[in-house]
Amino acid sequence: MTIRQQVDTTHLNLDGSHALAKKGGEAVAYQRRKRAKTSNVLPISDAHGYIVASTGIVAGNHHDAYQLPQHLEAAILDLRRLGFSLRDTYLNGDAAFDTRAARRVCFRYGLRPNFPENERNRRSPKRGRKRQFHPAIYRLRFESERTFAWIDSFRSVLIRFDRQAAHFLGKHFVIYTLINLRSLLAP
Repeated sequence: MTIRQQVDTTHLNLDGSHALAKKGGEAVAYQRRKRAKTSNVLPISDAHGYIVASTGIVAGNHHDAYQLPQHLEAAILDLRRLGFSLRDTYLNGDAAFDTRAARRVCFRYGLRPNFPENERNRRSPKRGRKRQFHPAIYRLRFESERTFAWIDSFRSVLIRFDRQAAHFLGKHFVIYTLINLRSLLAP
């Protein structure tokens, strides 16, 4: 059995992973919330927690939705190139990903965005039709939180010591591979 046969794309989960950058480097900037220089990577996992796609590295001074449409479109095209059907797939993400541009990319490729409404910086209720949000499907995204905890268990990506972005991103891809192979190597 291969991992490809086990991948379940009924819903995908998107989340960010910030890493402290102790030595600086490419794609690193100060993030006030963490009070340090950070880098951010957005992995996309399937319903079982397998990492199926990832964005590039984004400097930490930007929020999770910074350049999200471009990164999301690239990840969707990679998944389609691998032969995964994403029609009517739910894309779960937290309220930070609730942007008009991200929803537009999802609709363009047949995905169903499942983000809770971001009510920050809003004085009155949003006009127009009510956005579709499925809380039961959204709760399933916590399956991927286990995967993100496994990513954080690798110190080399929890705290970034690489100055070059390609090296740091390469470490992420090796870790994604190890996480995805865990079910094949388990007795």
